[in-house]
Amino acid sequence: MAVNEQRPWIQTSLPFVGMTSAVVALALNAIISKMAMSKGTSFYILSVYSNGLATLILVPTAFLFHRSKRPPLSFPVLWRIFLLASFGCFAELGSYAGINYSSPTLSTAMLNLVPAFTYILAIIFRMEEVNWRRLSTISKSAGTIVSILGAFIVTFYKGPAILNTPLITSGSSTQLYLPSTQNWVLGGLLLACASFATSSWCILQASILKMYPSEMIVVAIYCFFVTIQSSMVYLIAERDVTAWRIETTIGLTAILYSAIINIAYRLYVTAWCLWRTGPLFISLFKPLTIVVAVVIGVIFMKESLYLGSLVGAMVLVIGFYAVVWGKSQERVINKATEASAPLLQENVEQLV
Repeated sequence: MAVNEQRPWIQTSLPFVGMTSAVVALALNAIISKMAMSKGTSFYILSVYSNGLATLILVPTAFLFHRSKRPPLSFPVLWRIFLLASFGCFAELGSYAGINYSSPTLSTAMLNLVPAFTYILAIIFRMEEVNWRRLSTISKSAGTIVSILGAFIVTFYKGPAILNTPLITSGSSTQLYLPSTQNWVLGGLLLACASFATSSWCILQASILKMYPSEMIVVAIYCFFVTIQSSMVYLIAERDVTAWRIETTIGLTAILYSAIINIAYRLYVTAWCLWRTGPLFISLFKPLTIVVAVVIGVIFMKESLYLGSLVGAMVLVIGFYAVVWGKSQERVINKATEASAPLLQENVEQLV
C-alpha cells in the first residue's frame, strides 16, 4: 500500500527533476564551452566534433528502438531535415561565437527571445491568428516587444558590476573570461541572430514532424547533417589541418559534455517531460537557465554580474512569460477546435 501511495508523488516529481537537470545541463554547456574557447578551442571544432559524436550515439540508438515501426524515409523529408540542419548549424555556430565574445549569462538570457521571434515568424507566414480583441493576442504581442527591448538592454547596456569577485586581478588567468564592451555588443548581436535562426528551426521542425512523426530519427539525421555542414564551414574558415586537433583537456571535456549530455541526454529528457507534462511546463523552466548560468559563472569562472545583464534578463523573462501566458490562454480558447490551433503551439513544444 505504501508503495502505491508513493507512485503518484514519484510520477509528479520526475518531470520536475528531469527538467531541472536539463536546464542545468544547458547552462553548464554554455559555461564549459566558454572555458574551452577561452583556452584556444575553436567554436567550429566544438560544433563539428560534438555533433559528430552525438550522431554516433543517436543513429544506432534511433534505428534500434524504431526498428519495427520506423516510417519510410522519403526525399522530401530528407531535404527538409537538411534545411533544418542549415538553420541549426547557423544557430549553433552563432551561439558559440556569441558566447565566445560575451558570456554564458548573456547567452542564456537571449534564449528567451526564441518564443518572441517564433511568434513574429508565425504571423509573417500566416501560421498564427491575430485577433486584437483577444487578450491572448495582446499578451503575446506585448511580450514580444518587451522581450526585444530586454535583448537591446543586455546587449547595448552593460552598466556597472553589481556582483564582483575579489579574486580577479590584472594578472589572473580568469581575465580570459572577461569580454570588452565592443566584444560584448558583438556577442549579443550574434546571440540574437542565433535566437532568430532557432525560431526558424522550430517552425520548420514542426512541419517535418507532421510529415515524419519519429522524433529520435529526425534528431539523429539532423545531427549528421549539422556535422557535415559545420565541417564545410570550418574547412572554408580554417585551411590549416593542424587546427582540427584538440590540444587542451578542457576542449575535449567540452566536446564530450556537449555531445553526451547537452545533445543526447538533454534532448531525450526534454522530449520525455514534454510527453508527460505538455509544452507549458517545459517553457516555464527556460528562465531558470539564466539563474544557473549566473550562479555557476560567478562561483567557478569568477565572472562579474553587471547591472545591464540583470535588468535586461528580468525584462526578457517578463516578455517571455507574457508570450507563454498568451499561448496558454489561446490553448484554452481553442481547446474545443484543436484542428484550428496555429502551428506556433507545436513550435513552443520544441523549445529546449
